[in-house]
Amino acid sequence: MSTDRKAAIAAYKERKTVAGIYAVRCAASGEVWVGQAPDIEKIQNRIWFSLRHGSHTCRSLQAAWRTQGPDGLKFEECERLEDEESSYVRNALLKERMRHWQSVLTAEAI
Repeated sequence: MSTDRKAAIAAYKERKTVAGIYAVRCAASGEVWVGQAPDIEKIQNRIWFSLRHGSHTCRSLQAAWRTQGPDGLKFEECERLEDEESSYVRNALLKERMRHWQSVLTAEAI
C-alpha cells in the first residue's frame, strides 16, 4: 500500500463529522419526514440510494418517491449539533432535537 493511500485513509478516519437533524419534503403532497444522522453531510446520499433501489425502511417515504420521483422530494438540513465528546450525550441530544423538529414540522419520523 502506498504512503499516499495510507495518508488518505488516515485523514478520512480522523475527519470530523457533524451530527444533525434533517427533513425530506414532498412538494406535491405536503408530507414531511424528519430524521437524525451522526453525519449530516452524508445522509442524503444514503437516503436517495435506498429510495432509488426501493429499499428504504420508511414505507410512506418510499411511496412518495415512487409517485413523485427524485424531483418531487427535497432534502433540508434543520439543525447541526455542536461537537460532543461523548457519543451517549450526542445520541441523547439527537433524539431530543428530532422530537422537537417532528412536532414543529408535524412530520413523520424516518
